[in-house]
Amino acid sequence: MLNYDEKTIEQNIQYEFKNKNLLRQALSHSSYINEMKRKGMESYERLEFLGDAVLELITSEFLFENYRDLPEGKLTKMRASIVCEFTLSSVSQMLHLGEHVLLSKGEELTGGRNRSSILCDLFESVLGAIYLDGGMESAKKYVHTFLLTDIEHKTLFYDAKTTLQEMVQKDGKGNVSYHLLEEKGPDHNKSFVTEVLVDGKRLATGKGTSKKNAEQMAAYEALLKIKNGF
Repeated sequence: MLNYDEKTIEQNIQYEFKNKNLLRQALSHSSYINEMKRKGMESYERLEFLGDAVLELITSEFLFENYRDLPEGKLTKMRASIVCEFTLSSVSQMLHLGEHVLLSKGEELTGGRNRSSILCDLFESVLGAIYLDGGMESAKKYVHTFLLTDIEHKTLFYDAKTTLQEMVQKDGKGNVSYHLLEEKGPDHNKSFVTEVLVDGKRLATGKGTSKKNAEQMAAYEALLKIKNGF
């Protein structure tokens, strides 16, 4: 709760707010609002709702303009990969939003600062706040600068398991399997480590907050190795 630093946040997101209250709201989790019990304070949930809609429009326009040869179905799939929880939470981590989010003591103790669902929400709530404070051009700059880069790797993660399966079995042969290596932490904040094997040989490992996420990350790491000629 004491980590909230307005100036550092603005430096990280490369945007200076005229209305500082919008930034504070964008970083205020509902647990913090409920714990503080102050009238007039709002959590980031409404800003996240707005940011989600703004994000879909900006991303759709970007893909429409930059991938003119792709049909609607593939554009939809690309957009889903770019705005998925993993991608948005990764960008929020890069921007250190989790370090500054205002949480209740309970949420803090249960790992809320690093929870991917909260980090994903923060990217959208900050976007919603920027849109209200500076308009669409400022919102576009935020999304284009921090999200709409390295599209190939972002889409690679979204379909990692399917892509790896297709790659290994392109000649009708090859077998992909996943084995759980480690499961630790309390029920509310578990982490999993999984290995992916191709024809019985370990190719990569992945860590996630669920078995599914760990498998997806392992497949993603395996694809990166394959692409780099490993």
